[in-house]
Amino acid sequence: MLVGPQPLPRRPHPKFIETQGRLPMSLWSYVPHTETAEGGLTGARWAAVGTAMGRLHSRLAAHPAAAPTLEPGAAVCDVAASRDRFEHLIHAYKHMPRLGEFETWALQAARERQAILGDVERALTLLPQLTVQVLHGDTAGPNVLFKDSEIAAIVDFRPPAPGYLAWEIARLGCDPKSVLDNSAESWLTGYTDLSLAYRDANPKASVDDLVSSPRVGCAAMLCSAFPLSVPVERPHILDAAMEAYGRVRHEAALMLLDRLPVMEEALRDALR
Repeated sequence: MLVGPQPLPRRPHPKFIETQGRLPMSLWSYVPHTETAEGGLTGARWAAVGTAMGRLHSRLAAHPAAAPTLEPGAAVCDVAASRDRFEHLIHAYKHMPRLGEFETWALQAARERQAILGDVERALTLLPQLTVQVLHGDTAGPNVLFKDSEIAAIVDFRPPAPGYLAWEIARLGCDPKSVLDNSAESWLTGYTDLSLAYRDANPKASVDDLVSSPRVGCAAMLCSAFPLSVPVERPHILDAAMEAYGRVRHEAALMLLDRLPVMEEALRDALR
């Protein structure tokens, strides 16, 4: 009979699977029986996401690639460039020989976006200075894996580069399908849980970053032409899932824009 702690088995030394190129990467392990966070933020998962992102951002704040700085929040989006982009997109659609159902909808949505860019610009002017630091780079729902209500893995890190911390929080918390699959009230409750858990895990985080994150996320979605531009620029990747995502993203962004003052007031009250 074995008594007392036993030594752990020795793991084999890792082997290189690729030696070309300038980007160091590591392959850890396959995580079975998981599902992505895309459209799946409910219940205890909100706080789990907040805790994971808070810990991650706390560690990345010390990354040697760039120290955290404060930058004007309004610079998170280039509204003038977006206005030109939508103008060119509308022109391209109007000169297509034939528009299918999605193309017809995308043209209408692009016109709607172009018409409200003034509202987006005004919303951006109300942003305070926000934190810019090294981030994960792509915290979209598909890159966060859940096992039940716990974070199993965060994958697909981008090369270390600074960006707006509020945008990375919103990139996951304002996941379009999660926004629309809940009532506005229950989504805000979940987002508040995420923000409180984030602050607990990253106590140095600015309240302004957390409170402003829905505004930043909303503006970024409304200024982006993706995936409305896909039928024009990359028609080969257009499929039913992409079409559904385009509709959901557009609708979620408009809903957020309409409710920004209410959401920000509720978040600020909770984070006091």
